[in-house]
Amino acid sequence: MEQWDDFLAPYKQAVEELKVKLKGLRVQFERAQVHSPIEFVTGRVKPISSILDKASQKNIPLDKLDTEIQDIAGLRMMCQFVDDIKQVVELLRNRNDFEIIEERDYISHQKNSGYRSYHVVICYPVQTINGEKKILAEIQIRTLAMNFWATIEHSLNYKYKGDFPKDIQIRLKRAAEAAFLLDEEMSQIRLEIQEAQRLFSRKKDSKDH
Repeated sequence: MEQWDDFLAPYKQAVEELKVKLKGLRVQFERAQVHSPIEFVTGRVKPISSILDKASQKNIPLDKLDTEIQDIAGLRMMCQFVDDIKQVVELLRNRNDFEIIEERDYISHQKNSGYRSYHVVICYPVQTINGEKKILAEIQIRTLAMNFWATIEHSLNYKYKGDFPKDIQIRLKRAAEAAFLLDEEMSQIRLEIQEAQRLFSRKKDSKDH
């Protein structure tokens, strides 16, 4: 366990640092009083059991975990609208505190299961008492509707160990399409939603003061 603690320590540090930095972007949009493409940010370090499962499935030797598994450190950035995702990806591309090494667009090219999300794999430098350690981290950017679907699919995947019954597969695909349609509809009335949110925010601020 001590070896695992040592191995995971820089990943935990990276997640905490990146959460602060990425949440800071939202605060900057709020200060500028413009629409924030970031609704909220979450992060986690993959549990040891999940790391070992993935290593086993992909035949990754234990001494290659840090180079072969990209999502030991994982962050999620939630957006209200599909168009916000493009803006968030641009924000990440323009940063100089990490290097983007891979992008995977599962929104334009959804997975067979119906999964939609935009993945950005980064190389992030963690400062330790022994010097700098560069680690891989994965940032998933998705809408709230995409996240709702992905969370349910993840739970079912855990239950069925990836081997979904046919009727569950069909219903999941239908649900993915419904989530996509919801995002499409919300995009159509985006301006009205944002105006309503601004009015609500101003009203709340005036009450607080």
